[in-house]
Amino acid sequence: MQHHLRRCGGGALAALRRLRPISSAAAASPPATWRRPCPPWRVYSTAEMSQQLPANLVGIMEQRMKLIEQRSAYLQQQINQPAASPEEYSRANKELRKLESTMELIKELRSKQEEIEDLKSLVTNAREEKDMREMAAEELLEAVEVEKQLQHELFRSLLPKDEADERDCILEVRAGTGGEEASLFAMDVFRMYEKYAQKNGWKFDVIDIMESAVKGYKEASGTISGPGAFGKLKFESGIHRVQRVPVTEKSGRVHTSAVSVAVLPQADEVDVQLRNEDLRIDTYRSGGAGGQSVNTTDSAVRITHVPTGTVVAIQDERSQHMNKAKALKVLRARLYEIERQRLHMDRSKLRSEQIGSGDRSERIRTYNFPQGRVTDHRVGITHHSIADVMEGENLDVFIDALLLQEEMDAIASFAA
Repeated sequence: MQHHLRRCGGGALAALRRLRPISSAAAASPPATWRRPCPPWRVYSTAEMSQQLPANLVGIMEQRMKLIEQRSAYLQQQINQPAASPEEYSRANKELRKLESTMELIKELRSKQEEIEDLKSLVTNAREEKDMREMAAEELLEAVEVEKQLQHELFRSLLPKDEADERDCILEVRAGTGGEEASLFAMDVFRMYEKYAQKNGWKFDVIDIMESAVKGYKEASGTISGPGAFGKLKFESGIHRVQRVPVTEKSGRVHTSAVSVAVLPQADEVDVQLRNEDLRIDTYRSGGAGGQSVNTTDSAVRITHVPTGTVVAIQDERSQHMNKAKALKVLRARLYEIERQRLHMDRSKLRSEQIGSGDRSERIRTYNFPQGRVTDHRVGITHHSIADVMEGENLDVFIDALLLQEEMDAIASFAA
C-alpha cells in the first residue's frame, strides 16, 4: 500500500505530543479535517520495519554507520587543530567532504527512527483518545515507508566503491598489432571518446598526439574533465580489437587489428608528491611522422620517474614549459594508478575475476565493421549499430552494463 504524507507533514502528531502532553480526560478530539479511515492500530516490530533489507545487511549497515560517525567526528577535530600542517588539513578536509553526503543520510535516518519510536509510544498509550492513536498509527506507517527509502539510499552509499570515481581522467590510446590500420583505428577510438565526452557535457583536451605515416595515431592522450568522468570510463581500459577492410587493402580482405586503451584517474599534488631527486628530465627537439622536424628548439620533454621506471614524453606544445606541465600531470596519474591497483589487489580480486581487471592486456571489445556490430566480451553484450557507437552515441549500452555488474559485485562483497 502506498501511503502519502499529510499537509502537516509526517511526525507532526508525535512532535505535538512531545511539546504538549495531552491527558485522555482533557484532550479534545482532533478536527474532522484530520480524520481519515485507517486500519486498526498495532505495534510494528523492528523486523517488520527492516524487511526491505535482509537482517544481516541491516546489522552490517548499522556498524558502518557508527564507524562513519566516529570517523567524521575525528576528522572534524583534526581540521580544528591549530597545529595541523597544511597537508594534514587538506587530507582531513578532503575525506570529510567525501563523508558529507553519507553523514547527511545517517542524520536523516536517525531522526526518522526517533520519530518512529515516538509514534510507537503514542500508538501503545492506552490513555490517548482512539482517534489520536489511529492517526499515530497512520503516521507510523508513513514514517516506516520513509525509513525504508532512507535505508535503501544509505545502503547504496555505503557499498564499496572506487574513491576515484568522481575524478577527472586521462585517456591514453596506443596503436597495437595491425600496422598502419591499427593507427587509423586508434584515431577513430580516440575521437569516439572525444565525442562521448562532449555528449556528456565533459571537457576534452588533447595532451599529445603522435601521428603515423598515414595520418593515423600511433599514440594519443587527452584529459576528460567533468563530474564522474573516471567512474564512467574506468572499464574502457583494455584491448579494443577491430575487424574491417583497411583503406590500404586492395583485395578487399578483412584485417584484424588492435589498439590499447588506458583510462587513468587524474591525481593532484596531495595524492602523489614528486621529489626532484626521483625525476630525470630530458629535453629534445620534437619530430613528426616520417621524422620531419616540427620544431627547431628543444621543446619536447621526457620525464623518467627513477624509482618505478615510468617514462612520459610530451611534444605536443611548442613551449617546453607547457610540455613539462603536461608530462607531470600524466606522470602523477600513472603513479597514482599504480598505487590504486596495488591496493586493489591487496583488498580483493572479486572485480578482477568477474568483470575484468581493466588491464591493458585484456581483450575487452571487438568492433566488427563488415557485420556492423560491437561486442563487449566481459558482459556478453552485442550492439548492432557500429556507426552510432563510433560517434559516441551508444557507448552507454556497454558502460551501464559494466557499472551494474560492479554494483552487484559490491553488494556481494558488502555482505561477505
